[in-house]
Amino acid sequence: MPSMRRVKVFGLLILLVVVTLLFWTASLRQQREPDSRTVGDFYQKTVNGLNKKPSTSGSTGGLGGDDDEEVSKAMAQRLKEAAQVAKDNANAKAPKPDPPSSLVGVGSAAEGASERGVAGRKKFATGDAQAPVSEETEEDRKVDAELNSIMKKSPIIIFSKSYCPYSKKAKKIFNKYIIDPAPFIVELDQHPLGTQLQAALAVMTSRRTVPNILINGVSIGGGDDVAEMDNSDVLLEKVKDLGMKKINIQRRPEEPEDESHGLR
Repeated sequence: MPSMRRVKVFGLLILLVVVTLLFWTASLRQQREPDSRTVGDFYQKTVNGLNKKPSTSGSTGGLGGDDDEEVSKAMAQRLKEAAQVAKDNANAKAPKPDPPSSLVGVGSAAEGASERGVAGRKKFATGDAQAPVSEETEEDRKVDAELNSIMKKSPIIIFSKSYCPYSKKAKKIFNKYIIDPAPFIVELDQHPLGTQLQAALAVMTSRRTVPNILINGVSIGGGDDVAEMDNSDVLLEKVKDLGMKKINIQRRPEEPEDESHGLR
């Protein structure tokens, strides 16, 4: 019996030694430094590869120079593929341009392909520069020629109608000034091309009514506009500015009105 007890005690001692050795080896494993091939070190190696810098790890078990280069190439390829995918997605979402056929004759390009005559009518050119196509009629050309002729008469042109009270008002205001060269008056109701001239002026100046006062081809408005400028003492300077030294103008001395003189 005593021998059996000694065997049992000896077995328990052996078991305790084994358990102690297991705990001791487990604690040693936990205290060991992580291997250079762990995920963290691989991540660092990948970053170094992307930056094209040599690995700073001193462990002989880490990634070598060839491995760094392979990682760098792989990551560069993935970045390139991701960029291409993003570009393709952006192009797919972008609005598609209209076909060239739907843009013909639309917008400023079509406007730029045309020329505008003095009377406001457009002259369209075809693909053959030697064979322009014009919408102008013979009457249109006469109106253009007449307008060009009128514009040469004086720097100041007053397009008027003899019976229009606003025209009379504008001419009366200009009679307050001594102007050289004197304004040239066109009574549209007495001109053979009066209606056509008024239509052409509407295109040129965006003003359809009379009077229409032009200074060097620039409309300054009608009777009410001239009256307002005269009342605010800016008409004289306005004429000088637009006249560009071609017009001498000064206010006429106050005197009794003489209906037999001046603009009518």
